[in-house]
Amino acid sequence: MRAPSRAWLMLPAALSLLAGLDAALMLSGVAAPVHGAALPGRHGVLMTLGFLGTLIALERAVALRAPWGYAAPGLLGAGGVALTIGLPAHVGAVLLADGSAALLAVYTLLYQRQHDESTAVEALSAVAATGAAVLWLRLSIAELLLWLVAFVVLTIAAERVELARLHLPARAGRLLLAAAVLVLATAVASLAWPDLGDRAAGAVLLVLTATLVVYDVARRTIRLPGLPRLSAAALLCGYVWLAVAAVVWLYAGTPTSQAQYDTAVHGVFLGFGMSMVIAHAPVILPAVIRRPMPYRRIQWAPLVVLQASLVIRIFGGNALGNEHLWTTGAVLGVIALLLLPVTVLASMLTARKAAR
Repeated sequence: MRAPSRAWLMLPAALSLLAGLDAALMLSGVAAPVHGAALPGRHGVLMTLGFLGTLIALERAVALRAPWGYAAPGLLGAGGVALTIGLPAHVGAVLLADGSAALLAVYTLLYQRQHDESTAVEALSAVAATGAAVLWLRLSIAELLLWLVAFVVLTIAAERVELARLHLPARAGRLLLAAAVLVLATAVASLAWPDLGDRAAGAVLLVLTATLVVYDVARRTIRLPGLPRLSAAALLCGYVWLAVAAVVWLYAGTPTSQAQYDTAVHGVFLGFGMSMVIAHAPVILPAVIRRPMPYRRIQWAPLVVLQASLVIRIFGGNALGNEHLWTTGAVLGVIALLLLPVTVLASMLTARKAAR
C-alpha cells in the first residue's frame, strides 16, 4: 500500500526534530553532528512549532478533509526548514506565524461543524502558537515561554477531554474552555508582569493537571495489556512532569536560576509534550499515512529512556546540582526522541512483512 502524498508533510517535521535535537546537544556542551551557529537559539521554536506544530496541524488537516487545510502543516513545516537551513530568523517566524494562523482557520471550520468546546480550546491553542511566532520577532524564548506552553498544553488537554467524554460530567467542556482562557490570560499577563503571570500559570496548570488525571481514561486503561497500557503509562508520566513544571512556576514565579528554568521548560515540553506524542503516535500516525502500526514491545523503549533521562536531568542534575548527571540526562533525552521514529518504522515494517 502506497502512503498518501500528505505523508510527505511529515518530512519537514522530522527535519525540525533532527535540527532541534542537534541544537540540544550543542546546548548540552557535547559533540553534535552539525554545528550551526544559529541552531541553539532556535531550539525551542524548532521543537514546539516546527516539529510538534507541524504534526498537530497535519493531523487536524486530515480530520478537516479539505485540501486548503494542508496549508497549515505546509507553512509550519516550511518555517521549521527555513530555521534549520540558516535563513534569517524573521523568515522562519513569519512562516510559522502564517502556519499557526492557518491552523486557527482549520479549527474555526471544525468548530463550525461540531460546536464542541474541545475544538474551541484547540483554537485557543492556535492563537497561542500564532502569538508565540509573532512575539519571537521581538522577544526571547524565555519572555514568550508561556505562549508556547499554552499551545502544547491546551492542544493535548483538549484531545484528552474529547477522548474521555463518556467519563466526564456534562459541564466538563465548559470548564475546560474556562481553564484554557485562564491559561492564555496568564501568557498575556506574563508579558507585562512576568512573575505574576508565571505564578498564576503555575496555579492554573496544577489545577488543570489534577483534573485531567482524575478523569482521564488512562487511569483505567493502564490495567489493560499491550498498546492501551503503553499509551496510559505515557499519559500518566506526562501529567506528573506537567505538575512538576507547574509547581516550579507556582513556587518560584519567574525562574531565577538555570535549574528552575530547565526544570519548568523540559517538564512541560519533554516530560509532558513528548510523552503525549509517544502515547498518541500509534493511533494518529496510521490514520495520517494509512499504514498499520501494530503494537510491539519495542515501542516501550522511547518512553522508558525518556522518563529515565528526565529523572536524571531534573533530580540528579537540577535538584542535586550534578553537572555530569544533567548532561547525561540531556543526552539520554535526545536518544529517546531518536528512538521514537526508529520504533515507529520498525513496527510498520514488521506489519508490512507480516501482510505479505
